[in-house]
Amino acid sequence: MSQSSVETRPHAQRGVGDLFTAGGRLAAIPRKAARREQLLVHLAETLFAADREYTEPEVNRLLLTVHEDCAALRRYMVIAGHLTRTRDGAGYRRATTTL
Repeated sequence: MSQSSVETRPHAQRGVGDLFTAGGRLAAIPRKAARREQLLVHLAETLFAADREYTEPEVNRLLLTVHEDCAALRRYMVIAGHLTRTRDGAGYRRATTTL
C-alpha cells in the first residue's frame, strides 16, 4: 500500500515544501516576513499540540528537528504570537487562533 506524496511530505500541503530539504530539514529561515509567517504557522500546527504546555528544552528539541537555530525559530514564534510564554518564562503553549 503506497502513501500519497502529501502524506509523506506534510510540508507540501501547506505550501512550504520548497523551504525544506528532501530530508525534511528547513534549508533556511525565510527573510521575507510573509514567507516566514507561512512557515511559522506550519511549524506551530505540525510540531505543537494545542492542548499542552511545553518547557523550553522541549520546544528547543522539537524545533531542532527542522533547523539548528532553534532559538531564532522560538523567538520568531513567540513574537508572531504562535507560541505564548508563561509569565515566569518556564512554559510555552501553542496559541489558539481562529482562521
